[in-house]
Amino acid sequence: MLYYPYHCFGGVAVTVPEPEVTVTPTVIFKVAEREDLEKPYRVIVQNDDVTPMDFVVMVLRVFFGLAINQAMRVMLTAHNEGRALVTALPYEEAQERVYQAHHAAREAGYPLTFYLEPDE
Repeated sequence: MLYYPYHCFGGVAVTVPEPEVTVTPTVIFKVAEREDLEKPYRVIVQNDDVTPMDFVVMVLRVFFGLAINQAMRVMLTAHNEGRALVTALPYEEAQERVYQAHHAAREAGYPLTFYLEPDE
């Protein structure tokens, strides 16, 4: 029961029952088939105006195994076009590498962002 003091209703004490609240979650689960997880996904790096270019190159080399020339090319493409293809990997591997890259970037204080797209 909720109690409202006199001054809320012009000197009249009012007691009202608490409303009954029901929360219904709207979570939708999708079961992915093993074949879907093994299909290649494109890892895309998105340009930002904060992350230094040398840091992007280092992340591409360390977490995605790119050679220095390839990492430089990907970084410059993202810088000039807003985004660039890094590599294509099976979903779980791509997701893990993106997670590691994001973690390293956040630890260094940079908003470097990667995302995945199905490779069709």
